[in-house]
Amino acid sequence: MKNLCSITFLSLFLPATISCKNESRNDSGLLTAAFYDLTEPGIQNGGVKMIGIQTPKGKYKVWTKRIGNNPTCKLLLVNGGPGLTHEYFECFENFMPKEGIEIIYYDQLDCGNSDQPKDTSLYDLDRYVEEVEQVRQALGLDSSNFYLLGHSWGGILGMQYALKYQHNMKGLVIAHMMASCPAYGKYANDVLAKQIDPKILDTIRTIEKNKDFSNPKYMGLLTPHFYQQHILRMKEWPEPVNRSFAHINQNLYVNMQGPSEFGISGKLTHWDVSKQLKNLKLRTLVIGATYDSMDPKYMKWMSGQIPGAKFLLCAKGSHMSLYDDQETYMKGLIGFLKGK
Repeated sequence: MKNLCSITFLSLFLPATISCKNESRNDSGLLTAAFYDLTEPGIQNGGVKMIGIQTPKGKYKVWTKRIGNNPTCKLLLVNGGPGLTHEYFECFENFMPKEGIEIIYYDQLDCGNSDQPKDTSLYDLDRYVEEVEQVRQALGLDSSNFYLLGHSWGGILGMQYALKYQHNMKGLVIAHMMASCPAYGKYANDVLAKQIDPKILDTIRTIEKNKDFSNPKYMGLLTPHFYQQHILRMKEWPEPVNRSFAHINQNLYVNMQGPSEFGISGKLTHWDVSKQLKNLKLRTLVIGATYDSMDPKYMKWMSGQIPGAKFLLCAKGSHMSLYDDQETYMKGLIGFLKGK
C-alpha cells in the first residue's frame, strides 16, 4: 500500500468512482480510504457508539464499535455466554477489513462496556431480541446490508431475532449453537460427559451437587478435561479469549445457562425452535465443529431444515473454531459473506 489518497468503492458497491492521484487498492480491490471513510460527523472516537435502549425497567446504553465501512455488508457480532464480551472476536480484525467486510462489535446489556444494571428481571431472551432490534435501528442496518453472526448463546439470540425480524436482515450466521437446549443438554450428558474419566466426572458431579463452584478443584478439573477438549483446543488460550472470560458476568451466565457445563438448568432450559427453522427464509450459514460442545451432526441437520442454508464443518475445531480451526472458519465465513 503506497498511497491512501483514494475515495472510491468497488463497482460491486457503487457504479461510479471518485479518485485522487496515485490510486491504491488493497488485495481485495477495495480502496482503503473508502473502507475507512468517516460516517459520523464531529470528533472521532474510533467508531464507538453508545446506543440508548428502552427496557421494561427504563433506559440504558449499550456499547458498539464499527470497524470499516461497507454499504452492502455489515457484520454484527453477537457474543456467547451469556455474559461474555465482544473481546474474543478481536481476531476478526486480522481477516475482515482486508476483505472489505465491515464488522461491528456489540456488548449486550449487563456485559462488557455496556451499562450494567444487574437486574435479573432483564435477563430475558425476548428482551434481548428487542435490544438487538434497537441496536439495528440505531446503526442504520437493513435488509440491504445487515448480517448477524451469533456465536453460542449469540446463536440462540440470532435465531430468535431472525424468526421475528428476518425482513430486516440480509443474512444470518449461526455459529456453534443447536436449535434446542433440551437436545444440547442431552448431548452434553449422554456424549460429552461419558468421554471423561468416571472418577474425575464423579468429583465434578459432587462439586456441582454441593454447589461448591468456587472450589478451585472444579475449574482445575474442567479446564483440561472439558474446556481444552470442547471449548477451545489450545493449551494456551489467546489473550482476547482470556480477557473476555475474565470479564464474564457470571450472574447472567448462571441465570440463563445454569452453573453446570453438563446440561442446562437456567432460564433457557426449555428453549427449542427446531420446528421453526423452516420459517427462516434468508441466507443462512450454520457453523459447527468436530470437537464442539454442541453436536456437529445436529448442526448439520439444522442447515438442512433452513431453506437454502449452508453448513460449514470445522474439522479440527471445537466451540471456538474461530481460533482452533481458524483457517477453515474464516475462509468459509468470508466466502459466505461474499455470496460464494
